Amino acid sequence: MLKTQTETYRSYGKIGELSAQTAVECRFGGEVETVLSAHAGAVLIGCTAENGEVRYSGRVLFSLVYEDAEKHVCRAEKGVEFAASAKDEICCPAYTARVRLETENLSVRREGASVYLSVLLGALITLFGDRNFEYLTGGDLVLKRETLPFYTAHLCGGNAEADDEFETEFIGDILLHSETVNLTDITCETGTLRVEGEVNLGLLALKGGNALVSFERLVPFRVEIPCDAATAGANAEARVVVTGVSLHADANEEQGKCKIAAELSLSAEGCVYEETAIDAVTDAFSETNEVKIGFGTVESVGVGEPVRLSERITGKAALSSPVDFSDVFQAIALQRAEANLTYTDGARVEGVAMATLLVLGADGSHRGVELSLPFSVPVQAEGDCAVSVLCCGMSARQRQEGEIDAEATLRIGLQPRKKRCARPVVSVEEGEALVQSDSAVSVYIPRAGDGLWELAKRLRKPPEEVAANNPDIEFPVKEGQRVIIYRKKSI
Repeated sequence: MLKTQTETYRSYGKIGELSAQTAVECRFGGEVETVLSAHAGAVLIGCTAENGEVRYSGRVLFSLVYEDAEKHVCRAEKGVEFAASAKDEICCPAYTARVRLETENLSVRREGASVYLSVLLGALITLFGDRNFEYLTGGDLVLKRETLPFYTAHLCGGNAEADDEFETEFIGDILLHSETVNLTDITCETGTLRVEGEVNLGLLALKGGNALVSFERLVPFRVEIPCDAATAGANAEARVVVTGVSLHADANEEQGKCKIAAELSLSAEGCVYEETAIDAVTDAFSETNEVKIGFGTVESVGVGEPVRLSERITGKAALSSPVDFSDVFQAIALQRAEANLTYTDGARVEGVAMATLLVLGADGSHRGVELSLPFSVPVQAEGDCAVSVLCCGMSARQRQEGEIDAEATLRIGLQPRKKRCARPVVSVEEGEALVQSDSAVSVYIPRAGDGLWELAKRLRKPPEEVAANNPDIEFPVKEGQRVIIYRKKSI
């Protein structure tokens, strides 16, 4: 009877990913005559993993800048709560779900006296949980042992505040604000995950009369998250979102100045990856019997060292509506970028930088023009990487009538995704007895390129015995070599 020994490997890591989309809509009243700019930002309130689905809820804040019938520039904000779910049979209550929300395809439509803002809310959900499996460690077999590396994930999270105070020219009201987070450093120390970055705070404001002006500030932040698994040199990933913004403007009309104070509430999620290993059997055979080997495929994921770079881009911008020399460019709002990593012509980050250009026409009315500037930036990268891009410092000018020359600064982040795949032996089933040769010496002609293990398995002899009987042979074997097997004969 064949005897085997097994052990159980227990770790925690990424189980899988799923995604979902849901539409969220908000209605504004009939005072809206012309929409100049619209923005939607989503904040997650809660999420739970259940059998067959992940339920998540949150709030979408819709912001609208518009002209009324008297051509006065006004603003409006409304919040809409939502609840949605993503279904997948792998979901269960034992898993932890992390949800990343993204607003896409913001659209504006008018129905009667009302204006509706609609957004497609995308959710990318990552499931984490325990991963356990049994693997062979020994038994009445000839065994091939290897050290199999794995990643174990350790989740952590925390909150922080960031603030900034700066002086501008005099403004009458803040019409719109937007926040984009850029991470500049993720460092593991003993017991702590430190995340540093900056929030690009964009403001659209109303000056005296009906003039518009825009400002942007890079507000630095630092979040220190307790994590028992964090050690110096360990790799980690993190995500920071702005969950709340408080803006206060103190205007001094006599001096023509305004002091703006901004307070940002931040929520951070981190994951520290610990590299572990097990001594497992990756192949086996019996000298006396046929055996059926069962293998298990075990994958684990981690991350590598992030890469950060900054790039200034320029070019002709595509426009959502035409402009001419009678238009006055007043402000640029809602700077953002979308990008992917491609390998079509070396490693490049390709995408588009976008913003809303606020224009004053010859008739004294405002309108918003959406501009987009494509880019392709060469980078040093290999394999699968997570890509993040922050767009800031965008400017636009009209050198030739109807054409916009735009510039912007991109802050690009790349974090390699690493995958470990192992194939340990998980089961062995004994078969029929082998017919044993009764010759004292056997000579074999191996296949060129055979390694010691492959040859030993084919000959049904331990690798150390094959090597001892053939001390002059180097493995892998070359064409034309001979392998000798000696057998002891009983008298």
